[in-house]
Amino acid sequence: MRTIDPAKHAARRQHIVQAACELFATQGFERTTTAQICKAAGMSSGNVFHYFPNKRAIFLALLQDDKDDKTERLARATAGADPWAALLDVVEFLAAPAAEPLTPPLVMEAMLQAHRDPELAGLLSQDSTDEHSVITELLTKAAAAGQIDPGLDPDHTASWVMALIASMYTSAATEPSFDPAGQLPTLLLIVQRFLRGEPSEHRSSAG
Repeated sequence: MRTIDPAKHAARRQHIVQAACELFATQGFERTTTAQICKAAGMSSGNVFHYFPNKRAIFLALLQDDKDDKTERLARATAGADPWAALLDVVEFLAAPAAEPLTPPLVMEAMLQAHRDPELAGLLSQDSTDEHSVITELLTKAAAAGQIDPGLDPDHTASWVMALIASMYTSAATEPSFDPAGQLPTLLLIVQRFLRGEPSEHRSSAG
């Protein structure tokens, strides 16, 4: 029996996912064909289907591509000694990918497909729940440490922070003139003023 090299197998899967990424982002899931994915990956359909059973599996893998790194990053944030600094880091971490050209349209396409795919809807819902939980925890800790307005409800406030982050993606996907990278500092400043009521510079009061 031929031995499978885990690293090579993972690299091949990643290659297919990356080849499909631009197609899904520019054409959408429905209009992208497996033949197009095979051509973009430079592989036969037999090779592609050896790694993924169908087009949907590739799409799901693409959306979950950075899940482990994201989970680790959020876990580090909640374990940090300074919840205010960690909160700003999390907001920046979650919002920054909006500046990547393919990410906003992929996010919009995922939201569209979630209405038709219960499994995908569940994955997106779990991601949102995890993010909301971390932000709520950091807000609670920051309020207890006197770093933000203690009168803010952590759960409700987390929802508003996430709405601000989400607006980066929707604006980037729907407004050609919107510059996510240029708008990120403004987003961080809005969050700071919202939570603390002062125009402090990002990171300056976190140390």
